[in-house]
Amino acid sequence: MKKGIKITLIILGVVILLFLAIFINHQTRLKKEAKLLTPIGQLVEVDGHKMNIYIEGEGEQTIVFLSGGGTCSPVLDFKSLYSLLNDDYKVVVVEKFGYGFSDVVDKERDVASVLADTRAALAAAGVEGPYILCPHSMSGIEALYWAQQYPEEVSAIVGLDMAVPGAYEDYKMNMPMLKLSQFAARVGIIRLLPGVAESEAMKYGTLTEEEKEIYKAVFFSRTATTTMMNEVGSIKESAKVVDDAGVPQVPMLLFVSNGSGTGWEEESWRNYQKDYIQEVSNGRLVELNCSHYVHDHEYELIAEEMAKFILSL
Repeated sequence: MKKGIKITLIILGVVILLFLAIFINHQTRLKKEAKLLTPIGQLVEVDGHKMNIYIEGEGEQTIVFLSGGGTCSPVLDFKSLYSLLNDDYKVVVVEKFGYGFSDVVDKERDVASVLADTRAALAAAGVEGPYILCPHSMSGIEALYWAQQYPEEVSAIVGLDMAVPGAYEDYKMNMPMLKLSQFAARVGIIRLLPGVAESEAMKYGTLTEEEKEIYKAVFFSRTATTTMMNEVGSIKESAKVVDDAGVPQVPMLLFVSNGSGTGWEEESWRNYQKDYIQEVSNGRLVELNCSHYVHDHEYELIAEEMAKFILSL
């Protein structure tokens, strides 16, 4: 028994030393990568903290991009698409707390709180509505809530494979796995996973080599942040709030993926959006044969269809 205890203690000691080495390496790399983290955009104060807002273009109509849950660098993630739109429209990317160059904060992340911060950041940056909202994935819930609560501020919604309330009705949150991911990110274990920092924006979009390095640096400092975790933990209830308020009647153009990367089967994922758009009096759905980050795959097609849609408003 004494021999068994000794072996166990040795193994435990080795594991602790291994985790310590991984953590020290992670912190050392973070310090080196800090030089790449000069904000792309402008930092504005919201509720005593800093949020990053990126603005480009001088068009009369304003397109506001809202990122999906866990997208670490929204400014770079959307670039392939908004760079095709900035000649004709003012494009704005909102980086929520916990994302990109914005502060990580431990606060309520229900849909009302998220929207309050988004509107406050836009006001602080001097960006006035009405807006054409362009949400990806989970931010579809925020965009729909925005149209419900402040219809005068939303002229249209262009969904980039956006989530609708029905998708979360039977959604089972795997919080233990999310907590494990957060631990792996904080300790630095994620650095050991080959290609983990290579987003679809990097692999399929139009980012430069320098922008790809910035994206990686942001990834290692903004993965599974406390703010993100709070947001994911509230999304099911937030979706119910939006569902209970009914379908907002604003013009909608929804681009839907083949479901890859969403956690749902293709038919189920597409049907959520098909069923939803049928309740919109001025709505259209475009099916795409690509994975969830549609704006990193079909940015040229999306930009072309968006221009037609906006012209018809």
